[in-house]
Amino acid sequence: MVRTGVANLPLHGGTAPKWLFKRMVKLSEGIIEVIIHEYGKDEFLKRISDPFWFQSLSCVLGFDWHSSGCTTVTCGALKEAIKPEEYGLAIAGGKGKASRKTIQQIDEIGEIFNFTDSKIRELQYSSRMSAKVDNTAIQDGYNLYHHVFLFTENGKWAVIQQGMNSDIKYARRYHWLSGFDSFIIDPHNSIIGEKVDNVLNMVSRDSISSQKTCVDLVCEHPRHLVNDWVSLTRLKTQTTLDECNGSNNHSKHVICLDMPRSINWNKMREIYDFQPKNYEELLSLKGVGSKTVRALALISDLIYGDKPSWNDPVKYTFTVGGKDGLPYPVDRKSMDESTEFIKQGINQSKIGDKEKLKAFKRLKIFCNN
Repeated sequence: MVRTGVANLPLHGGTAPKWLFKRMVKLSEGIIEVIIHEYGKDEFLKRISDPFWFQSLSCVLGFDWHSSGCTTVTCGALKEAIKPEEYGLAIAGGKGKASRKTIQQIDEIGEIFNFTDSKIRELQYSSRMSAKVDNTAIQDGYNLYHHVFLFTENGKWAVIQQGMNSDIKYARRYHWLSGFDSFIIDPHNSIIGEKVDNVLNMVSRDSISSQKTCVDLVCEHPRHLVNDWVSLTRLKTQTTLDECNGSNNHSKHVICLDMPRSINWNKMREIYDFQPKNYEELLSLKGVGSKTVRALALISDLIYGDKPSWNDPVKYTFTVGGKDGLPYPVDRKSMDESTEFIKQGINQSKIGDKEKLKAFKRLKIFCNN
């Protein structure tokens, strides 16, 4: 996947005005109806997983193009506009407290779609694992506060979720689309955000050897982990890990103080009793959080030499102007394809000519600046 620039999604407080949100719901319903009728539900999921298309749609609906709110408000409008019984498509979850209702809503909508219990559990697992990966296996400084799970009556699904870095006041958006090979090997369709240094990415293809070592570590008796952890804590007298191994490339390692202060040894004993078969099974266990993942990764690296990836997995980005400025053009071909697709939806949607004209003007501004 080619990286195309730098994306800034500044955190903006407040809520969308009611008059704007109502129009966003109406317009999004018109566009969705056309897309599903002309191209099908699977194509809609594919498009919503494309950051260019999502950004274009958000702007057409009338939201500030690059703020963090474009994710939450656009998804909120889509959720209100989409009627599962009518479109064979549904959205579960949302921002904050609403995100914690995702599992329950998948169950309720699954009944509408006449899913089997096993299919509902499969979708619920996909929702949980996508969140677990972005909140725990990828440690980029962004904590998830928004999670929506889109799925069709055919069982295809997509996830749009967003994390917040409260220190720098920016957000990062993660796009998922079903059909990938593994939750633990480069599973994302795209990630949009500002690239940062030293991100622990345990779902990178470059982390496979570290994943295997982590599983081996927890499947051995916890006393071995205790000994390994004691060996690492002795390094705290060193300024950096690089001084311990003689390396001058500090950017590829972490500072000792970056290590978790402690390990939940009771949880480690539970994991040992469970004996996970692979890294996905380990990651999926309740109670396996970022500290556990990081501790195992450090032991794997510093004691056994199996290094995880420390490269930020950001794949898609935009270049921005001022705080509420207009975007600087990036991948013109992708943008053109996305906006042309939306133009067709606006043209054929069952909305008034005045609303269509306003939508076209917003799309034109987004494309031509």
